[in-house]
Amino acid sequence: VQLQAYGGGLVQAGGSLRLSCAASGRTFSEYIMGWFRQAPGKEREFVGSITQSGGSTYYADAVKGRFTISRDNAKNTVHLQMDNLKPEDTAVYYCAARISILYQFNFWGQGTLVTVSS
Repeated sequence: VQLQAYGGGLVQAGGSLRLSCAASGRTFSEYIMGWFRQAPGKEREFVGSITQSGGSTYYADAVKGRFTISRDNAKNTVHLQMDNLKPEDTAVYYCAARISILYQFNFWGQGTLVTVSS
């Protein structure tokens, strides 16, 4: 599966932004989808993930209650709704896919930059 994330930009603290990730291929619904981010000078970190059906989502503590992941299998798209953004959310955000929890996320899209100003 090929992934392309988009929707990043500059937003003030407290604002919202919605990232999207478009996937190619007919088997999008078979993949667990995840979002990761990498801030300047820091390692990439897990943001959240959503199961194949969209029935379950998981979030890092840092974003829980502020970020929401959803997916539309008919449109091969996964979204990351980010609310109440903080300057520490500034990072390049990546979408990723894996076929099962038994595997690493091994399909990655290019990142999209989110900058939150204080």
